[in-house]
Amino acid sequence: MDFAFNDEHQALRAMVREFAESRIAPNAEAWDRDHHFPVDVVREMGELGLFGITADERWGGAGADFTNLCIAIEELARVDQSMAITLEAGVSLGINPIHEFGSEELKERWLPDLVAGRALAGFGLTEPGAGSDAAATATRAVLDGDEWVINGAKAFITNSGTDITSLVTITARTGPDEISCIVVPAGTPGFTVEPAYRKMGWRASDTHGLVFEDCRVPATNLVGERGRGFQQFLSTLDDGRIAIGAMAVGVLQCCLEQSVAYAKERESMGKPIGSYQAVAFKCADMEVMTEAARLLVYKAAWLKEQGGPFKQEAAVAKLYASEAAITATREATQVFGGAGFMDETLVSRQYRDAKVLEIGEGTSEVQRLVISRGLGLPVS
Repeated sequence: MDFAFNDEHQALRAMVREFAESRIAPNAEAWDRDHHFPVDVVREMGELGLFGITADERWGGAGADFTNLCIAIEELARVDQSMAITLEAGVSLGINPIHEFGSEELKERWLPDLVAGRALAGFGLTEPGAGSDAAATATRAVLDGDEWVINGAKAFITNSGTDITSLVTITARTGPDEISCIVVPAGTPGFTVEPAYRKMGWRASDTHGLVFEDCRVPATNLVGERGRGFQQFLSTLDDGRIAIGAMAVGVLQCCLEQSVAYAKERESMGKPIGSYQAVAFKCADMEVMTEAARLLVYKAAWLKEQGGPFKQEAAVAKLYASEAAITATREATQVFGGAGFMDETLVSRQYRDAKVLEIGEGTSEVQRLVISRGLGLPVS
């Protein structure tokens, strides 16, 4: 068994780390404080090819394996989760539904700009009354001639209202017992983007509610087969769970590095606090969690690349890594003491940001349900 990253992976990690430390880290606190979405930096991420890592070369992508995407997300999350989720959602939720299921017409129209990072796309799944129970989707799309007429609302949608958002792909009921995915271009009459949320974390990430009132789009904006939307978004979420796990690994790595460095320099009672077991053992536990989470995430990514089943492994990786990240951010804040409670300290921001890792792309409770069913248990 080979657990080593290859030369391509190592080169990508070095490139993204340098970019993250030079362009994101010095500004992330201010972006967080001001709830500012840095469009210029997102465009730079596009110029580096980050949004096109896994896309086909035909659309301007690199055609690389999923591990490359996880590495990029991990390195961004190590300094700022907001920019990491911008990439993760831009690829997993924005590009992938069209890339994997869209018609040639949809691909030709949208993918070149999305893959190049000149535009972003959102994925409208969650609704005010349909979160973990995504099958309870109430948004409706009725076919009227050669147009879909859409009515409904979506909640907590990432990359949905930026200056460079070009579309959202939404789930909608297209019949009594069917859910389909439909592309809605930005600016379509009847499509309203609500004011940005004020959030506990991920404050530099773009998140909005969406409203559709007699919104008309061409019938050809259907993504894949009519009535296959439920299966499509389940597949999309499996990929996203691995990617969220990679975000959590970046958070864990950050907490480990920050805590070890602080424990070496901060003194109490005449000695570095890292010389006390109470602190040293916290750092040791972070090392264990980081290594375990990384192995789970990249195993799931590898299984996806092999083309076989990976739903169970994706759920395990996401569950463990996200909950470990919560523990690590809490313990890192404790290592920093009073300084850790200050927003100027990176671990403080990571602590606030990390909570949503247990919620997005399926809550911890949903992951446990998926895992239980994978074990053959008759869980309702």
